[in-house]
Amino acid sequence: MEDVLSKWMGAAAAVEEIFDGATMALAGSGGGLLEPDAVLAQLEQRFLKTGHPRDLTVVHALGIGDGKGSGLGRFAHAGMVRRVIGGHWSWAPAMQRMAQDEAFEAYSFPAGVISTLLREIGAGRPGLITHVGLRTFVDPRIDGGKINRRAAEELVELIELEGREYLRYKPFKVDFAIVRGSSADESGNVTLRREPADLDVYAAALAAHNSGGRVIVQVKERAPGGYVPARLVRIPGILVDTLVATPTQVQCVVSDYDASLSGEALSAVGDGCYATPGGIRHIIAARAAKELQAGQSANFGFGIPGGIPAILAKQGRLGSFWGSVEQGIHNGAMLDGPMFGTARNADAILSSVDQFDFYSGGGVDVTFLGMGEMDGAGNINVSKFGATVVGPGGFIDITQGARKIVFCGSFEAKGLQIEQVGASVNIVAPGSVPKLVERVQHISFSGEQARLVGQEVLYVTERAVFRLDATGVRLIEVAQGIDIEREVLARMAFRPLMDEALLSQARAG
Repeated sequence: MEDVLSKWMGAAAAVEEIFDGATMALAGSGGGLLEPDAVLAQLEQRFLKTGHPRDLTVVHALGIGDGKGSGLGRFAHAGMVRRVIGGHWSWAPAMQRMAQDEAFEAYSFPAGVISTLLREIGAGRPGLITHVGLRTFVDPRIDGGKINRRAAEELVELIELEGREYLRYKPFKVDFAIVRGSSADESGNVTLRREPADLDVYAAALAAHNSGGRVIVQVKERAPGGYVPARLVRIPGILVDTLVATPTQVQCVVSDYDASLSGEALSAVGDGCYATPGGIRHIIAARAAKELQAGQSANFGFGIPGGIPAILAKQGRLGSFWGSVEQGIHNGAMLDGPMFGTARNADAILSSVDQFDFYSGGGVDVTFLGMGEMDGAGNINVSKFGATVVGPGGFIDITQGARKIVFCGSFEAKGLQIEQVGASVNIVAPGSVPKLVERVQHISFSGEQARLVGQEVLYVTERAVFRLDATGVRLIEVAQGIDIEREVLARMAFRPLMDEALLSQARAG
């Protein structure tokens, strides 16, 4: 048996074992959540000094980094990376630019697909077979997840089982996993007890170990007393090859350590912990909140939907529903902004792999998600704009499992200014970028797929609400003070279906 003491080493020594052409799985999320950046920084320094390792394949489910060079941004150097399979890219703008410039093969898959594919790889199964992604840009009938011209290999295939269509995401060998925990004992057992989430660290470690690869774990410290209680172990020592103690490791960008974020203790946060959104965001979030019914299982996405819990808190409706987010958090005072995906006083913290299983299987009654572009077929784009890849994150996993979907987004972008006077909405200045387009650039949500499986879909903007019908997108509501013809219909690239009452209003307007 390997000498367990040899598992401990410095970050610089740990990355020496990573070889050219290796495939590595990373775990982490925005805001520094479980980000093993001390190890990644040393990997970057090694490449800058020696030119190695190069031609790496990097796989990550959620966005990793601070937007200023940490996390995935450590790989943003010519020659360092050959391929990236990423779920979300916005926390690493340098990598977005490199993908746009064809510096490497760029793929984007749903975050839950990547996390659960790592689990399937670790289990030795023939890839991930799932409905998630059908008729979106990851479907091989459309783009197969390829997001630049250099990406040529087919990593997804369409299959049929018992008369139903599925996608099979093909497995691959994982040579290294680089993940993070709180502390580890001398047997290499790792706990995440002080982290705000578990994410997919176990799946990444399992994939590497059972592929014959190696697992590098960054932790803050050796476990006090040299022992991690068995119930608190999230990565057993059998999977761990290298441990890197990093005393400067902080819990996340908003806290060196907050026990209410890691679920170890309760804190007196109250409803006042929520910052109520203002302006356009408030109008949309308040309208969308009307779609939530007591007792429902609800999911809230990043951006405008992230402000809905604040509206519910103001209305005294917290506790009337069961909320969750893709990072594995259930209930609690959910944080917004850079720490989206965490909560103080959560009821439960699951792995994101388990959470995505919950979503994929239909565990959510209603989800509230952002809306980039929308078209007349009811499709939504949140994953690519122009040549800039954003990635879907958990968007596709969640929308293709939820019973009801409420998309939340402004009617236009860039320069839109509105004012709300009482119940009326006034357009002070229109946006210069239309969002209701003839055809979305990237299909992150398929209206056709939603119709096939019978989902209820609403599209909420600051001036109008639409519903997905069997034959198209129907305008069902216009805000008070809005001229239907001039401020809605004339500023759309498609003509929606309308009920007679709204038609009459438009003619009279």
